[in-house]
Amino acid sequence: MRKIFMAAAIYLMAVSCGTAPQAPEQNVANDKNEVIETILSRRSIRAYKDQAVPKELLDQVLECGVYAANAINAQQWEVRVVMSEEWINSATAAAKEAAKGTPTEAQFNDPSFKNLFRNAPAVIFIGHKPGAYTPVDCGLMAGNIMLAAKSLGLGTVCMASPVRTFLLTEAGASHLTSLGFSEGYEPLICIGIGYPDEEPAAKPRNMEVIKYVE
Repeated sequence: MRKIFMAAAIYLMAVSCGTAPQAPEQNVANDKNEVIETILSRRSIRAYKDQAVPKELLDQVLECGVYAANAINAQQWEVRVVMSEEWINSATAAAKEAAKGTPTEAQFNDPSFKNLFRNAPAVIFIGHKPGAYTPVDCGLMAGNIMLAAKSLGLGTVCMASPVRTFLLTEAGASHLTSLGFSEGYEPLICIGIGYPDEEPAAKPRNMEVIKYVE
């Protein structure tokens, strides 16, 4: 009886090994990678639908931002999110008034212009504790935010101008205060975010800047 059981076991193992499915060969060139697809298809959006972004989506996007790489994991950044149309319109009006007679006034006369933040219905401000590496950290955070937004069907545009030419000037002082950054922190960049109302084509990229060092 024992010999029968042993024979049966050997037979089952042989059959099992003989019929095991073979792993398909991987063709890196043909397999689609969702992360790479998202990176290559992301564009800066300057036209948005009149549709608010649900806070649940913003929470996901911002979590991805906080998980960005940063120097020694110091996380010397802060994020402020503005969804208030009143705040955005008020900031736009103040910036427009301050820009009178300057080269930046031209942007306010553009027929497609709606607000200071490239027409976005919401704005994410990224602030930092000024240091040698924190601008890089904030750039990495912004990259995560924009890619996460793209993956969720949202559009973004990263900007420094509204911060440099408005928030950090006398004209934007009250709006800066309202953002409530901690002492020692200041805004560095901002990201307009919303549902895109355009699909701009990719601009040419110069791949010749890449060199392999032997």
